Amino acid sequence: MQKQFLRRFHSTGLRTLNGSANSPRNSVSLLSSVPHLGAPSLVSVYDQKHVASIRDQLENNGVLKISLGFQDDDCRYLEQLVLNLHKYHGHGLPITHSASRGWFWDVRPVPSSLQMQNQARSETMENFPWHTDCSYERSPPRFFALQVLQPDRCGGGTLSVLKVDQALGLLSPSARAALAQPEYRFAVPPEFVKSDERHIVGSVLGTDGSSRSVQLRFREEIITPITTDAEVALQELKTMLCMPEASAETLHLTPAFLPRGSIILMDNRRWLHARNQVQDPNRHLRRVRWDARPFLAGSL
Repeated sequence: MQKQFLRRFHSTGLRTLNGSANSPRNSVSLLSSVPHLGAPSLVSVYDQKHVASIRDQLENNGVLKISLGFQDDDCRYLEQLVLNLHKYHGHGLPITHSASRGWFWDVRPVPSSLQMQNQARSETMENFPWHTDCSYERSPPRFFALQVLQPDRCGGGTLSVLKVDQALGLLSPSARAALAQPEYRFAVPPEFVKSDERHIVGSVLGTDGSSRSVQLRFREEIITPITTDAEVALQELKTMLCMPEASAETLHLTPAFLPRGSIILMDNRRWLHARNQVQDPNRHLRRVRWDARPFLAGSL
């Protein structure tokens, strides 16, 4: 039944020279294929074939767009989907975002007059460079999803994504080896503190325990290299993310591509993501992260 909904979705997007969506030097080109699944009604999420299709796409491609055919501002579909991925496919349950927030986090700009000193970057209108979510966790979530409740209607807030395998292919073997060593300190942003732990020490690159596929965790401003080799490798990674070759592999998922009622699901270790400046103060997404597992360092 679900095969009639599953298809390859094509659209136009903006490519930039620095691998993010905030460069004024853009050129319009064809956006690469992103798997696309329809959910005509809430009943879809109780169809095990539908849920299995989503599991398969996440395992095989690491990215998936779902279009809801019904209004769901309470995110009932997304909540039940994650519960069913847990029940039928062994995904871990969602993680809490902080000591005071639960499974779901509203991603929307907080007016500057109301912003706290330690405001989450996602709650500002600023651009958010390349990163993976929860890179400061010992067990980062494997997956996250964003449901669009209100897209940016003023041309901003574009989500850019870059596949880790394609990016790492631009690094030297020595840099890859150094990034796989536990020689980096990751600071926990104040807004995400859950305990007395304020930082962890680990690697930037890791491997999946079963498939041995390469995984990455990254957020530039919270990472401090501990050794000289680690520092050199981290600089090479940051330089690579600004290269035209990385830009050529970047997908820019504009508000036209992700309208209201869209959900984008991503493998948080196999895809980097970024966001350009939000232009619409009423832009509103809702995020959930799940399936947290230890990030395993080791030789690549």
